[in-house]
Amino acid sequence: MANKQADLAGPGIGNYEDVEQILPQDYRSLLDVKQTQQAIWEAKDYIETHLCRELNLMRVTVPLIVDTNSGVNDYLDRDGSRTPIEFHISNDHEQNPIDAQIVQAATKWKRVALKQFEMDPGEGLITDMRAVRKDYFLDHDHSAYVDQWDWEQAITEKERSLEYLTGVVQKIWKVFKGAETHLLEKFPALVDERYPRLPDELKFIHAEEILERYPELPRKERETAILQDYPAVFIYGIGWKLADGYPHELRAADYDDWVSETTSADGRPMHGLNGDILVWNPVTKRRHELTSMGVRVDKNTLRQQLEITGQLDFLDMPYHKAILNEEIPLSIGGGIGQARTYMLLLRKAHLGEVSVTVWPEVLKDMCRRKNIHVLE
Repeated sequence: MANKQADLAGPGIGNYEDVEQILPQDYRSLLDVKQTQQAIWEAKDYIETHLCRELNLMRVTVPLIVDTNSGVNDYLDRDGSRTPIEFHISNDHEQNPIDAQIVQAATKWKRVALKQFEMDPGEGLITDMRAVRKDYFLDHDHSAYVDQWDWEQAITEKERSLEYLTGVVQKIWKVFKGAETHLLEKFPALVDERYPRLPDELKFIHAEEILERYPELPRKERETAILQDYPAVFIYGIGWKLADGYPHELRAADYDDWVSETTSADGRPMHGLNGDILVWNPVTKRRHELTSMGVRVDKNTLRQQLEITGQLDFLDMPYHKAILNEEIPLSIGGGIGQARTYMLLLRKAHLGEVSVTVWPEVLKDMCRRKNIHVLE
């Protein structure tokens, strides 16, 4: 069980010997560096436009810096292992100082923004979010710099359901599929028999069902195994403690609802109104996460999840009080990794081919030896 425990939080591979093993041999980018930049912007424009169309979203600005005391920064998981960058703004000679944090994700800010921008149920927003996650291990698909399409949609109480979540996921998958087709038409060099197209349909499956299939495997290995049968999946219910005593993966207690009771397709009791889209990446030959999303907590599930995680003190923060007092809308939302999506659609081996950030010299040297052009 020790391997399962270690697998619950903290993305990345963990050491550069393993990274070298998983980077592909005899790699050649299908697009040169100039074409890659052109293709990135084609993908970005297509995906943003069609997400807005499918989910009735409006583009809005998003903060890079938030007030530490607001409680709106994202802690990514519940064990506190990934902390934000903090700094002090002395302001007018410490008369009106501010303690601030760099955003790790805009998950909670977006829900407050729904009220700020006066969104009605069925309306929502999308942001071009930029963040810093300093505690990531920097490998082929994790970086300290994060770019996401962070989106949020106001919903009704009735829409806090597995059915509504599923419908939204299907719309997002339609956008991914459309973006792939658009890019293949614009850049014929991306058509390569080694790299099959994304499947037309996602496989929807509960984390509890995946554990039943592979009871001895840790989480990442379970995901790898299920992707051998279904090359694109949406895994429901990430955060609830499963039959082996562990959640599929740790999730923060104050944004996605992973505690609500649901029912599987064959009528069995399950939990969670959230999940991830994972695909099989034919270039890296590994599991590839594109997005995490879910129905957000209401006043009841927020308290229940914070009690489970031992974080009831969070209820004193303004964001959490707003949920308890029903001052901000019920919502559904998620974050779609931009660089992760470009990496998949443009058949790239490394995140650094589509995103400019910092990498250690050991990784840059490794990439040079393997003909992987990391941007600097």
